Amino acid sequence: MISVQNLSVEFSAKSLFDNISYVINRRDRIALVGKNGAGKSTMLKIIAGLQRPTSGQVAIPQDTTIGYLPQQMRLSDTRTVVEEVREAFSHVDKMEERLDSMNAQLAERTDYESAEYQRLIDDIADLSERLAMEQSENAEAEMEKTLMGLGFLRSDFNRMTSEFSGGWRMRIELAKLLLRRPDVLLLDEPTNHLDIESIQWLEQFLSTKANAVVLVSHDRAFIDNVTNRTIEISCGKIYDYSVNYSKFVELRKERVEQQTRAYLNQQKEIADTEAFIERFRYKATKAVQVQSRMKQLAKIERIEVDEVDNSRLNLRFPPAPRSGDYPVIADNVGKAYGDHQVFDHATFTIKRGEKVAFVGKNGEGKSTLVKCIMNEIPFTGNLKIGHNVKIGYFAQNQAQLLDEDITVFDTIDRVAVGDIRTKIRDILGAFMFGGEASDKKVKVLSGGEKTRLAMIRLLLEPVNLLILDEPTNHLDMATKDILKQAIKDFTGTVIVVSHDREFLDGLVEKVYEFGGGKVRECLGGIYEFLEKKKLDNLRELERNKPAIPLPQKPQPAAKEPTPVTPQRKLSYAEQRERDKLLRRSAKKVEEAETEIARIESEIAAIETKIAAGEIDGDIFNTHARLNRDLENAMSLWEIASQDHEALSEQLAR
Repeated sequence: MISVQNLSVEFSAKSLFDNISYVINRRDRIALVGKNGAGKSTMLKIIAGLQRPTSGQVAIPQDTTIGYLPQQMRLSDTRTVVEEVREAFSHVDKMEERLDSMNAQLAERTDYESAEYQRLIDDIADLSERLAMEQSENAEAEMEKTLMGLGFLRSDFNRMTSEFSGGWRMRIELAKLLLRRPDVLLLDEPTNHLDIESIQWLEQFLSTKANAVVLVSHDRAFIDNVTNRTIEISCGKIYDYSVNYSKFVELRKERVEQQTRAYLNQQKEIADTEAFIERFRYKATKAVQVQSRMKQLAKIERIEVDEVDNSRLNLRFPPAPRSGDYPVIADNVGKAYGDHQVFDHATFTIKRGEKVAFVGKNGEGKSTLVKCIMNEIPFTGNLKIGHNVKIGYFAQNQAQLLDEDITVFDTIDRVAVGDIRTKIRDILGAFMFGGEASDKKVKVLSGGEKTRLAMIRLLLEPVNLLILDEPTNHLDMATKDILKQAIKDFTGTVIVVSHDREFLDGLVEKVYEFGGGKVRECLGGIYEFLEKKKLDNLRELERNKPAIPLPQKPQPAAKEPTPVTPQRKLSYAEQRERDKLLRRSAKKVEEAETEIARIESEIAAIETKIAAGEIDGDIFNTHARLNRDLENAMSLWEIASQDHEALSEQLAR
């Protein structure tokens, strides 16, 4: 559908893309991956026609429509949300105008037998069909469904777009794009400002309703659930795989290992051949063999190992000074803006060394509570910060607060004090700003590079309470993994506000859910929280389901009615629904048991290898990871079993 042909892009004599080609097909779900600064956003801009390449071209069929979601939004501030989103259907008016124009042309032409006349008839038929499909859908219903799927309330529909933050304005633009149903969707970090529930809704939409999709995202779970093809940009080249991201990572590792083995074998063969030639070059009796080996050497097609970008971030937080046992104690904390109560009666205690997550829909108070902890805004109730607590705070918009007109070095030099100023170059090098990169202006950095630069501020002095508000926005997956490990290794207390399931998994041991004006504590990891939340919602629906009263059989007037508890017979539909719920909960238990058996089998196999002395570099790390997976699987089995028993008892009443 779209053909990228021999594309090259250069910036300041540096090659970003070097003669790359690929094709975007209908129904492709492509994840565009690579390190920050590799050129992912640039690629999307070129396909969208917003930037010209140095050489090469992007061939797009005439009637192909493209929708592009950039990282930064610009919306009109003169319209309400619903008026802005209704712009998504402006193309229908243009289609009608174009159809009227084509029908007028048809009425005037008399060359009935010509190819042009037949082509015009075909175009009218195609356009009429597309217009009929567009008009057959209930636009208002689709708008409401899409806006609510992205987290808006009905009460938000008539608010002015100027009242919303940048994240919510991005959602408005995303809603417009999805409603247009373009042939190709180009999405640059669409999940950065979405909560977990909205991300899951978007996953479902893209998987079932979208046409071709090319997206840049560092949310591993999101791209795994949406995409079926991965294109990696590395060192100016691309590597194209018809699999999702997780499978791509495995295949890429295998590819490089195979290439390396083949390369080493070939190098040994070449060295042996050259040694034979050099040894017998001047012996007449070996002249024929030497000539044969020289020809053989010339014919060898040299194996090359794909160039891999091995630049790595070296991130480690300074040792945390010891704080009191309870860094944060909240007692009936509340916050309201005018008549709007964001949350109330928030009561919890965070112990020293705990790593917790704040999750929930945007606008439910996660960042607001963080500001209360930072004492940036007034609040009600009591909020006590423990003894000797030193806070390191990474705000959600930290990267946007940087001065874009100064260099990377000056950004850190202006906030560094004391002996740390002598180590600025070393720190910048550890964050991949070594050499000439430290002299770049901030305004030319990518989103991920700005986030890395803002993160350096946290390393300038030791802290024992890290508060990170959406720290992974714009970070590539490799950098996110490094940040995650650094937080795991950090000996202090951590509060993470994030919607990134993959990032939180294995990092936090407690989740605080914000919603409905409340803050609820949930012990366990993020996937345990999500699983439990889904089951809780299901039981809530069952409890709120109204009973259908059945007509009572009239009793004979002469007899005294027997005082028995009436039991109505369930209808076929109700009985089937109950059976379905029981089967579903039983299946969850069975799936959990199967997963436990699988993990235990893998652990047993690894322990057998260890006992036999078959030890490779990663075997102990794999063993530790599998044991963590087993603990998590056991927790999920316990939750599923308890819920199945509770549901069985409830339905038996």
